[in-house]
Amino acid sequence: MDVLAQQILNGLALGSVYAVFGVGFGLMLATLGVLNAAHGTFATWGALTVLYLVNDVGLGFWPALVLGVLVSGVMAVIVDFVAFQPIRRRGGDLLPALITSIGVWIFLLAAARMVTGATTSRYSPDAAPSGSFDFLGLTLGRTQLVSLLAVAVVGVGLHTLLHRTRVGAAMRAVGHSPMAASLGGVNPVLVVAVTAFLSGAVAGLAGITMGLNTSTVNFMLGEALLLKGFAAVIIGGFGDVRGTVVGGLLIGVAEVLTAQYVSGSLRDAVTFGLLLAFLVFRPRGLFGSAASMQTVRA
Repeated sequence: MDVLAQQILNGLALGSVYAVFGVGFGLMLATLGVLNAAHGTFATWGALTVLYLVNDVGLGFWPALVLGVLVSGVMAVIVDFVAFQPIRRRGGDLLPALITSIGVWIFLLAAARMVTGATTSRYSPDAAPSGSFDFLGLTLGRTQLVSLLAVAVVGVGLHTLLHRTRVGAAMRAVGHSPMAASLGGVNPVLVVAVTAFLSGAVAGLAGITMGLNTSTVNFMLGEALLLKGFAAVIIGGFGDVRGTVVGGLLIGVAEVLTAQYVSGSLRDAVTFGLLLAFLVFRPRGLFGSAASMQTVRA
């Protein structure tokens, strides 16, 4: 029983990384109508930024984390401005944006490979959180605690922003109809920039925490997160921050339990299985509605 409880805790910590990434990915999809294949590279570049600042510059981990998140957010804004805004101005739909995002993904992935030399590194143990402590009779690593705190802050923060503030109302309005939102006094260009920044920043945070939990940072770090984040959005429910968090946590627990009690080689297959099952039998997810799925736009 102790082993099961420990593995569930480990799964929640892993799933929190998936959930954080999924929240940013879903925000981009719901508000900007972009199924962004390059979203994983924002996570990669956030982690690489922190790796450079901590290991080479000697900056403390927490200031480096803030800068890494900012870099990912700014990168997302630039990508949206250069790649996706022209498509929106032409009235393009989801498919052109997806194809464009694949090109952006290839470029940013190749740039990350060139910078890292395809080597795998880790954050300096002197700077990054390390060690563990007792939590209700279980062992909780400090890196796991960072991940759990991250999903709590991101989940509560973005849900509050979207549903309790004027900025969130503007973001939801633009996601539903940019033209109607502009007629209501909303500046769609500014809202899109804010949304892109938040989406990229959250992806960067997910990449940084992923690097902490796996003790590895390389140019492919964000690619695994892309599938898990997409699955979290589908399982939890499109356009629902709380649902995406639950979906990510569910995937993490399912993967860890599969690795513990079945086979480690099947842990990724569990994600594919859950994703396929929800796409076929409940495409609106656990908490999403059929109407919310109609908000995707180009």
